[in-house]
Amino acid sequence: MGDPQGRGAGSAVRRVGIGAALVLAAGTLSACSSDGKPTLNWYINPDGQATLTSLAERCSTDDYDIAIQLLPTGATDQRTQLARRLAANDSSTDLMSLDPVFVAEFANAGWLAEFEGDAADAVVDDDVLSGPADTVQWDDKVYAAPQWANTQVLWYRQSLAEQAGIADALQDGTATWSQVIDAASENGATVGVQADRYEAYMVWINSLVQGAGGDIVSDTEAGVDAQVDIDSDAGRAAAAVVQQLADSPAAQSDLSVSREGTSLGAMYGDGPGEFMTNWTFVYKNYEGTVSDEEFADLAWARYPRTVEGEESAPPVGGIDIGVGAFSEHPDWAIEAAQCVTDPEAQLQLAVNDGLMPARASVYEEQELVDAYDAGLLDLYRESIEAGGTRPKSAFYNQISGAVQSTWHPPASVDPEKTPRESADFIRDVLQGKALL
Repeated sequence: MGDPQGRGAGSAVRRVGIGAALVLAAGTLSACSSDGKPTLNWYINPDGQATLTSLAERCSTDDYDIAIQLLPTGATDQRTQLARRLAANDSSTDLMSLDPVFVAEFANAGWLAEFEGDAADAVVDDDVLSGPADTVQWDDKVYAAPQWANTQVLWYRQSLAEQAGIADALQDGTATWSQVIDAASENGATVGVQADRYEAYMVWINSLVQGAGGDIVSDTEAGVDAQVDIDSDAGRAAAAVVQQLADSPAAQSDLSVSREGTSLGAMYGDGPGEFMTNWTFVYKNYEGTVSDEEFADLAWARYPRTVEGEESAPPVGGIDIGVGAFSEHPDWAIEAAQCVTDPEAQLQLAVNDGLMPARASVYEEQELVDAYDAGLLDLYRESIEAGGTRPKSAFYNQISGAVQSTWHPPASVDPEKTPRESADFIRDVLQGKALL
């Protein structure tokens, strides 16, 4: 995402050790530490907890301490908890890790402090990749700092691609979803995606639509009067991909409840493996947990094309750091936000946790170059720069929820009906004529 991850759009299963205790806040939190210094509470998503705890310690100063508070796993649940706090003018929410799609909504609601002057210039300077830089801006103002960027690539076993005769198309970036699904179906393999009714399913649908040259919505600055575009050739092409997978032998048995972590085990073990679209954490997830021979068989390629002849639109997610508008210490919180998103912070998140930098210069750091295959780093950066972002709207939560409800389960998707029905439902939800 984002978890989206998480990963800026949802969160996946991760091997991580937590060296410090993480506190899940349930009520008003103490504003001072034991030595009397103010405490800045930083609400984080579960990705990279050990590294984030270390960053909180490094970025604490003589003036304040930073305390980690853990948010739920899913991006939607993270949004809900933060929204409830901020809607109540909670002064203990100082820093927060935000899926980029929620920045516009929170800024429009008056829940985020604006980064002004030198602080704004610093967090969106020329070193920040264009995609992440765009996610922190709303109404020509800066409301967060990009901490890490995320994208999805196609993961697979090289032996499977060669057996299926699709290796060259994958490596030159021209393989379509249809070709990948057919290759898996004809060779006893599967295709792993995220198609549970949650934010990462919206991520998949959005990338499919954009990969066919369309959008789910446009003119989002118009708010509830945004243009709804999903009932289009691009929407029907996206629906055709979902339908093909759901109806094929390549569909995994848990397709309708599949998440980032559920298909990881299908890569190795019995059978030829899988083709899996997933976030950047996958490389580190397999490194050291499978045999050297199996790891050497792991391959990657650009996100598949929705339609032949049209460049794919890889998902873009990540995490932005916002500052609560009701914090008692907004200046310190903005200073802390800059510290936990600085180049060193982004380097450690990438090396330790597979969460890729939002800054171009960090991709050149030797520690990162040594930690990853050079071709994979190039693919990550290319995909983040060329990828498709989800709609930037103050009403994103309603738009996403409407799409998820009308496109789920995947087996119900029909190119001739689903795009039209979802367009009607999005309009009704935005206009207050229907409830999610």
